[in-house]
Amino acid sequence: MEYRQLETFVVLSEELHFARAAERLYLSPGRVSQLVRALESAIGGRLFERTSRRVRLTPLGERFLADLRPSYEGVHGAVERAKAAARNVYGVLRVGFLGTPSALVTRAVCAFEGANPECAIELVEVPLADPFTKVRAGVVDVAFTLLPVEEPDLATGHALNNLRMKLALWKNHPLAARESIDVEELAEIPLVGLTGPAPRRWRELIRPLATPAGRPIPAASDVATSQEGITQVALNRGGMLFCTSTAAYHSKEDVIFVPVDGLPLSRLGLVWLRGGETGAIRAFREITVQNAEIVERSVNTSWTTPYGSPPG
Repeated sequence: MEYRQLETFVVLSEELHFARAAERLYLSPGRVSQLVRALESAIGGRLFERTSRRVRLTPLGERFLADLRPSYEGVHGAVERAKAAARNVYGVLRVGFLGTPSALVTRAVCAFEGANPECAIELVEVPLADPFTKVRAGVVDVAFTLLPVEEPDLATGHALNNLRMKLALWKNHPLAARESIDVEELAEIPLVGLTGPAPRRWRELIRPLATPAGRPIPAASDVATSQEGITQVALNRGGMLFCTSTAAYHSKEDVIFVPVDGLPLSRLGLVWLRGGETGAIRAFREITVQNAEIVERSVNTSWTTPYGSPPG
């Protein structure tokens, strides 16, 4: 009986969907099915009931999961901590960033490598619609993320910035020439949202369901990345909310970014596996905090023109 078989069983029991489990495990659905069958063969009984419409645990599967989970979580945590420690021994820290390597990301990386020449940083893009899978899988050691994070297996630090939200609109949209719009006006604008395994709280940060007064906000299409969202906006298929720094990065001729009054500020922070913080992660977190105030001041004062583009 292999660790990978047990890992596949636990993930599939959580997802109850072969394709979603395969995505989390970075495997094909066929390989997930093979591992489950091998585990069932070793145990001598069916762990899942499978039909064309649903997947669910059998009574044997439910009992096995209850007995396995405490031991599995202990082993899983030990494996992830060992992998992180092994990477740091060889002087590599893998840092995830959300869609765009903003000034906060690049400044923190440069400052860390300058202070710690023995440890190099590898930057890894984290999909906007799937912010935590690569952290959980050990693909990255620490990642930039929107706060708050309400995931019991993940830890976060203090907020690194507090930035105003801007609405991306097609250049000829009736509101594109405004200096700002009120949050209640979002009830008249279909907003692009997120697909994929992003938690509900995360999706609602990107596309609120209603205004503060309770007016429902219409939904446009769902996307997986910032670039996909910007493309939908450029085609006049809806608006999309971005924080100020991300709006600056995506400034382009056919998309205008208009500040939104009345929305909560966007807060960026760092996330890592709970119990898996290494010395390298602590050092990176401390340097990022030191540089965050400088970057936030620069972003808030440099991107304030009505059209979301640099002054001058």
